[in-house]
Amino acid sequence: MTSKKILLTGGAGFIGSHLASALAERGHRVRVLDIMDPQVHGVVPHRPQAPGVEMIKGDLLDAGALSHALEGVEVIFHHAAAVGVGQSMYEAADYTRVNSLGTAMLMEKVAKAGSRVEKVIVASSMSIYGEGRYRCTVCGPVAPEQRGRKRLLSGKWEPACPGCGLDLTPLPTDESKPLSPTSVYGVTKRSQEETVLVMGKSYGIPAVALRYFNVYGPGQSLSNPYTGVAAIVSSRLLNGKPPCLFEDGEQGRDFVHVSDIVQANLLAMEKDEADFQALNVGTGVRTSVRELARGLTRRLAPENNVAPRILGTFREGDIRHCYADITQIRTRLGYEPRVLLEKGFDDLAEWARVQKPLDRFDVATAELVSRGLVIGS
Repeated sequence: MTSKKILLTGGAGFIGSHLASALAERGHRVRVLDIMDPQVHGVVPHRPQAPGVEMIKGDLLDAGALSHALEGVEVIFHHAAAVGVGQSMYEAADYTRVNSLGTAMLMEKVAKAGSRVEKVIVASSMSIYGEGRYRCTVCGPVAPEQRGRKRLLSGKWEPACPGCGLDLTPLPTDESKPLSPTSVYGVTKRSQEETVLVMGKSYGIPAVALRYFNVYGPGQSLSNPYTGVAAIVSSRLLNGKPPCLFEDGEQGRDFVHVSDIVQANLLAMEKDEADFQALNVGTGVRTSVRELARGLTRRLAPENNVAPRILGTFREGDIRHCYADITQIRTRLGYEPRVLLEKGFDDLAEWARVQKPLDRFDVATAELVSRGLVIGS
């Protein structure tokens, strides 16, 4: 592929920095626009950028900074977003402003006459699904609504069949599953995805939405309590504390290595088979949060043999199971996950051991409790 002038919004973050490096290594001219939020980057940011990557510290919502960042750009990877299910439930206006309005401003400028943009690839999220797909042994495939508080307070964690009331069995979640986000974060990610796809199609600008599942790997912000569960568990272990797991720890997720997220983005840029489509990016394998905690404990605190604390409480906005059906991205783009979880654990642990993260889990949880967003004994 010939060299392209690329804008990567949010490109100084965890996923963005990996993608920026991969693009620069392939000879593309990469420009990053990032606000460098202290919650993500720390008070004194120290994440290095790849050689040759142009860095603009600026706000996506600043029209001047955005216009400057878009000058001469041919391809856009849109990763700028406020991230965090729990926090979004009490900072709804900020999440909507950054994610929904920011994306609308970006696409409005892209759609202006004279734009050179050839493609926009937006980072979407599995959070837009809400609960994943399930099967009832009596009623067949179902897509349940959010679990009810009464059921959760009684310790019944699995979703119930809306027809017969039996516990459901999780299935891989495909892209046709009705979208039913259970958090403000999920609502804004759906808004980002739909804004990019609708405006792209209307203006004839190829657009792709990649629905990331639970991304992990070296470079995660271990001190950010609103980041992924793998980073939160790692931070607890490195601070000599047991991982804390909501519900019974058997929630099912699809943990995908950051290098496979990069692979998906490169394929979406280089091929046109996914244009105007939304595609899952995961592994197709369901792993429990408890299993994740065990794997990281063996690597980061083997001498302590610490067991996770099973809290038996639940957070509003959380789901029980969601893991990816990756048939579409395999078929359209030739994507294949390359990093299995056991190797990914090693990769994350090797990097995490040399970090000095702050454990803010208790502070973040106390904030949720004070707002009535953590429920149970």
